[in-house]
Amino acid sequence: MSGMLEKNNYPKASKYLVNGAFLTYIAGMFLMIAFCSPYWVKSFDETFSNFKNMGLWEYCFEDFRYPYYQFDHLFNGCHHVFSQEYYIIRQWLLPPWLMTVQAFVTMSFLLSFGSQILMAMQLCRWPLEFILRYEWILSGIDFICVSTTTVFMFFAIAIFGGSHVRRDWLMYPNFNYLCWSYGLACLSFFFHGFAAAFLYKEARLSYERRRESKNLIMQMHPNPQHRLGWNVPPSY
Repeated sequence: MSGMLEKNNYPKASKYLVNGAFLTYIAGMFLMIAFCSPYWVKSFDETFSNFKNMGLWEYCFEDFRYPYYQFDHLFNGCHHVFSQEYYIIRQWLLPPWLMTVQAFVTMSFLLSFGSQILMAMQLCRWPLEFILRYEWILSGIDFICVSTTTVFMFFAIAIFGGSHVRRDWLMYPNFNYLCWSYGLACLSFFFHGFAAAFLYKEARLSYERRRESKNLIMQMHPNPQHRLGWNVPPSY
């Protein structure tokens, strides 16, 4: 009886959870590529600029001379923003608004992939009893994580899009343009938003069927006195 219940009678994942998880997975892939790739801003090839491209964590230069550094030093190649090579110009490379963008995208990354782990457990229905007992809570957490990710990504792309042309950051901002990594961040924002809509419906649905799930758990663990054939009179 218990085995048959576990295999056949427990409620499968709803279409809202399946669609929400699928959209979150796509959004997470876009976010991961945008998070790691150094092409948020790129210079036009025709300008022959010393600045080549940058991402949240990497800058690329060619024979770049920082005008406010007293020693004659040329910066070449691509390096991590926290590398020793960029130590002397790190304050210029990382203005407060860019560190804010980094923080928003990092928190979005953690929330998105954390929720994907929970949704994978719900889709696989493992561990079964835990999922049946707490699915309405897990669905609520999924919705909160993905909707928060959507808000954080909106702030990140809005701040970066409005600040990348500041003249106190990269020199000659009119030589540069927003590149495909920034575009993937925008796509991630939209996909997370669509996923949050599905997960909101899933959270409401799982809350409504929480009593049904509780009854199924009770059937999975029947009273041991009944298994032994004891007749226990009902209590009034």
